[in-house]
Amino acid sequence: MAAAHGMSDGADGMDDVVDTEEADRRSGTPGPPAFRAAVDALRSSRLRPQVEVEPTAAPQRLAPYAYALEAVVVDGEQELADGRLVLLHDPAGHDAWRGTFRMVTLVRSELEPEMAADPLLPEVCWSWLTGALQARGLGYGEPSGTITRASSHYFGGLAERPAASQIEIRASWTPREGLGGVPDTASHLASWCDLLAQVGGLPPAGPGDASVVTLPQRRGPQSR
Repeated sequence: MAAAHGMSDGADGMDDVVDTEEADRRSGTPGPPAFRAAVDALRSSRLRPQVEVEPTAAPQRLAPYAYALEAVVVDGEQELADGRLVLLHDPAGHDAWRGTFRMVTLVRSELEPEMAADPLLPEVCWSWLTGALQARGLGYGEPSGTITRASSHYFGGLAERPAASQIEIRASWTPREGLGGVPDTASHLASWCDLLAQVGGLPPAGPGDASVVTLPQRRGPQSR
């Protein structure tokens, strides 16, 4: 699975990671009941088949407890988008989060250069994130993030390669806590997979949110 790595969010930081074994140790059984319940909900979630999800290394110093997933959106043998989602938990609470849990993500996909040049692209991509949460009726607060578009042009010995453009959505938000102080992490994961699918150009799995703008034209999918 060629999912996203090196997530560095300006507010939350995502550079330091531990290996997968350490991540599993820290985010498996150990931890307060609320965190264990939140992680168990993530692990037992049933998602649309085009999104392949598996555990990955989690940040080490952002919070006392962390659990991370990576995902790839596939269509046959083609990869359309990839990303990483991290659940953070600090039982003492966090002033910036205004809660004890935080979701942090990186989502990315290649785009047609013409789409990448659209001046409305950042606003549209942000609406994909907020719309995915709102479409499932999820409560959340303190959203923050960046939308980055990058283009690569090749010269000299690489001149035959076509120009490539990529969009990255880096974001974090505080999921509202429910019974027992546990957020509905399964639904937040499902909404994140909806975002991944939309960035990858797949049709929605269910009735769409009218507030979310959809862009046409996508770069051809990448071979796996």
